[in-house]
Amino acid sequence: MRQAHHPEVGDIGLTGVMAALSDPIRVGLVRVLADGRERGWGELRAPVAKSTLSHHLRVLRDAGLTRTRQEGTRCFVTLRAQDLQARFPGLLQVVLAAAEDEDVGHQVSLKDGPQPT
Repeated sequence: MRQAHHPEVGDIGLTGVMAALSDPIRVGLVRVLADGRERGWGELRAPVAKSTLSHHLRVLRDAGLTRTRQEGTRCFVTLRAQDLQARFPGLLQVVLAAAEDEDVGHQVSLKDGPQPT
């Protein structure tokens, strides 16, 4: 894997962020990552093929929502919560609250966590 491109905070655009959050799987990934911990891609459970999960993670990264780090053959992802707060104050909290209220992305979880329903 080449070095992943991550947009600078000032280059994160609202329409890109909103487009990335237009898919329930990606919202679910954001919800899982909202605990602030770095997660290996293998820890994430979603009802999609590995290649599709990789696509969703790339969309989130390209929009500036996540940061990906490679270590050997493993990839790790974190939510860029502080960067998003700096660029769009309060947006992430509103999105997470609405997703929780409407149960958007509930099918995404951690492999060692409870099974999605």
